[in-house]
Amino acid sequence: MSVASATPPTDDSLVSWAEIQDVELVIVRRMQELAIGTHPSLFQGTGHDLAGLRDWQPGDRLSSIDWAQSTLTNFSPLITREFDQESNAPIMIAADVSASTRCGVDGAPIAKIIGRAVATFAMAASFFQDRAGLMTFDRDTRHMTMRPRIGQGHAMHCVEAYQEQLVGPRPSGRAPDIGFAGLLRTRSLVPVISDFLFDDPAPLLAELADLGAFHDVFLVMIDSAFAFELPRLSAGWIEVVDVETGRTRVLAAGDLEQLGRRVTEWHDHVERAARDLGLDVVRLGDGPAFHDNLVAFLLARKQVRR
Repeated sequence: MSVASATPPTDDSLVSWAEIQDVELVIVRRMQELAIGTHPSLFQGTGHDLAGLRDWQPGDRLSSIDWAQSTLTNFSPLITREFDQESNAPIMIAADVSASTRCGVDGAPIAKIIGRAVATFAMAASFFQDRAGLMTFDRDTRHMTMRPRIGQGHAMHCVEAYQEQLVGPRPSGRAPDIGFAGLLRTRSLVPVISDFLFDDPAPLLAELADLGAFHDVFLVMIDSAFAFELPRLSAGWIEVVDVETGRTRVLAAGDLEQLGRRVTEWHDHVERAARDLGLDVVRLGDGPAFHDNLVAFLLARKQVRR
């Protein structure tokens, strides 16, 4: 999918305080609708999952010692099992910072909608008493931007961190082949927010499908055709630049007018490919029901046994 234009954010903040307050109101209303005792438990089973192994520390329960693994170290050190309570599984938001997210019209980039989705998930997590963290990614890199924590203040930090990653230099200092799985220590709910305007989304979708074997992964696809609804031009031929690759191409004015439709067709293609791999997809536009739709989807997701 070739990306043809880019417009950087023109204001200081992708998400305003007024929008954050709107998110809070939506969440409070939705949670009031779920009266205590009138809906099924969000999780089933024992409520604990093995998160990993670590060296025994003073204060650890003897029942958590993995004696079989400890024999491999000759009991020095003892090895203990670390558990994660499923109902407290963090929401690890994966937000796209690719160059295409800077595309937009009238100073409204795709990244602004992604930022609103980040705010919605992080704020919802604070009301659910869940930890929220932020990972950022593009075609080639995966980066742990904010470690999972709890609280409404942390929700705002996640939004600010996303914006900083968007406009700042690309993160470095780690091996480029570390994927999302290497960044997640415990079972998590992982919404992946992106416009998915990659030349070849297959590697990313395959990685996310594999990640879904242990984590609860779903795609939040931003309907970004609006960013390519350009005004009619009188010129017969226009030179455009792909912001991802830097390649230039000459398009007829008629072809340029079809970019929005082509983006929608591309999203249809990516959604089919994702669902074929067993990934759930929710598509979001920048409409008046944005927060309602996202919060409703998240609540429904938390009520389904993974």
